[in-house]
Amino acid sequence: MEVVAQVKRISALLELAVEPVYNDADLTVAEVELLVPLRYADEAVTAIRLAELLGMTRAGVSKNLAKLERRGLLNRAPNPTDGRSAFINLTDAGVRAIDDVFPRELDAHAQLLAGLGPDRDKVIVVLTRLADAMESQLSRPAE
Repeated sequence: MEVVAQVKRISALLELAVEPVYNDADLTVAEVELLVPLRYADEAVTAIRLAELLGMTRAGVSKNLAKLERRGLLNRAPNPTDGRSAFINLTDAGVRAIDDVFPRELDAHAQLLAGLGPDRDKVIVVLTRLADAMESQLSRPAE
């Protein structure tokens, strides 16, 4: 219970820190989470790959991508090797939107975490251990 309480507290503080960033932004936090991997991808990205990266359902990703496409922030191009999927690309408007809001979000997080000082690396090790342990439990077959 103590671990979960602290994880929830940290999550709430992270959200609180970025709230001012999104008050005047054209994007929501959820939309940025979808668009950032597209902005910084080294190769073409499909909706299936995006769902895997973000730990979301394919249906949820597809629904949100459709909204962003209607707003002109991304487009889809047929995948020449798999007719059932499409490559997702940011439009110029999508790049501008991400380039406007995402650096401000990163700054808000950096300010929030500045107090860690030299303990930062230790915190990362412990949080990585926590995430790995949780992930391994979820990937186990049900008994």
